[in-house]
Amino acid sequence: MDGLAIALDILTTTPAVFAALAGVAWGIVGGALPGISPSIALALLLPFTYGMDPTTAIILLGATYVGAEYGGSIPAILINTPGTNAAAATVIDGYYMHREGRGGEALGISLQSGVIGGIVGITFLILFTEPLSRVALAFNFPAYFALGILGLTVIVSLSSGSLIKGMMTATLGLMISTIGTDPMSGVTRFTFGQPELLTGVEYVIVMVGVFAISELMMTANTPDWGKTDARQTRIKLPSFRQWRKLWRAQGIGSGIGVFEGVMPGAGGSIAAFMSYNEARRWSKEPEKFGKGSEEGIAAPEAANNAVACTALVPVLSFGIPGSNSAAILMGGMLIHGLTPGPMLFQKEPEFVYGLFGGLVVANIAQLLLGIVMMTPALWLVNRPKPYLMAAIFALVFSGIYSIHDNTYDLYLVLLFGVVGYLLRVFGFPFLPLVLGLVLGYLVESNYRRSLELTAGDHRIFWETPISFWLLATAGVFVAGSAIRDVMVGRKATRQVVEDPAA
Repeated sequence: MDGLAIALDILTTTPAVFAALAGVAWGIVGGALPGISPSIALALLLPFTYGMDPTTAIILLGATYVGAEYGGSIPAILINTPGTNAAAATVIDGYYMHREGRGGEALGISLQSGVIGGIVGITFLILFTEPLSRVALAFNFPAYFALGILGLTVIVSLSSGSLIKGMMTATLGLMISTIGTDPMSGVTRFTFGQPELLTGVEYVIVMVGVFAISELMMTANTPDWGKTDARQTRIKLPSFRQWRKLWRAQGIGSGIGVFEGVMPGAGGSIAAFMSYNEARRWSKEPEKFGKGSEEGIAAPEAANNAVACTALVPVLSFGIPGSNSAAILMGGMLIHGLTPGPMLFQKEPEFVYGLFGGLVVANIAQLLLGIVMMTPALWLVNRPKPYLMAAIFALVFSGIYSIHDNTYDLYLVLLFGVVGYLLRVFGFPFLPLVLGLVLGYLVESNYRRSLELTAGDHRIFWETPISFWLLATAGVFVAGSAIRDVMVGRKATRQVVEDPAA
């Protein structure tokens, strides 16, 4: 009851409700623009949260994540182009229904399913985050170091691309995190005589550059997306009779979304396609999948929104983000002086319960805002791509400049934009870099503190039981990923030998 009272107090005495509504609205618009994923929508918003109250700022970002997962289904259904990676599963049956003249019905199913999945996800987040954080209170310096290593290795192992590429980008992120002032001795390092780097590189600059600028550079080389007639599109929410046919698919999607959300490296895309396959397996009409099945929309959309909430469980409990969007949210918390992890519930209970309340408001408000924001979202989708890209560039630069009123930050964000572009071109995963950046302090500081306790004796890491098992698990993930890469390489070699033309 104390948590409920705190949440109600935050919602009624601060701009938290308005932040939740604004976040959902911006998320729907950002998700509706092809190429602007939830993580990019969050990165674009991050600079504008400076100066806000921490609780209001993180509610704004969390609500954006929620809204973007629904917004991605709008172009997926109407123009056969998923606005987000997770909406790719929605394209299969959503666009088919639109071609049959049932686009409004498909949008209504997507909206209702997203709201249901979000409510299930936020319920799981509220019920299980604090108990998990109590488990983490038993951690000491070696255990926290091992936890950071485990988080990095899991993401590296599960991210797209080879194990070597994942390790390289994670190392790059760790290297960036060491720029500035040494956390133990106070000595400056890797600043190259630039006073602007004495405090390190801002998380927001790296994230906006790697995600947003690089995406704009890639989008400039792609054809414009299709258009649709906004006047012919009206959302039609499912009737009670129709919902009775969809509840099984929505339940499957919500359940898989909850599970995948708390698993580092999984994310909405995997949850959406797993939900789609399982919904087809358990459907009474599996033959309709791929031909305009309502269940084929309901399952992945429920999964997407469940992931948006449960992805915060490892962030709040252990300080380990499991997806790009969760990493940006964690970066926002660090920017505002909040340290994710088990002590957060003891030191900042107002923030935690205020965030829970804001996400509840965001998921409920999504039902109304999903209808209201349809017209402006479609208007933006129908604008010429060069105008939209120029407007987003202007948004990026104005947001970054407003942080310190310093043009040096603009050069840095462009530099990291080029880094992100090169990573995209050569097929390197992004998440290990971002995770290396946000976990760099956790890994380095606890490693060095552990060695100070033992005068440099590394045996402390395997003599501490929690640390030993976490590091052993990390080793299993690395070994499994290495074996997988070797098997994939041998299979590709055999195919080339057997069929050189292929």
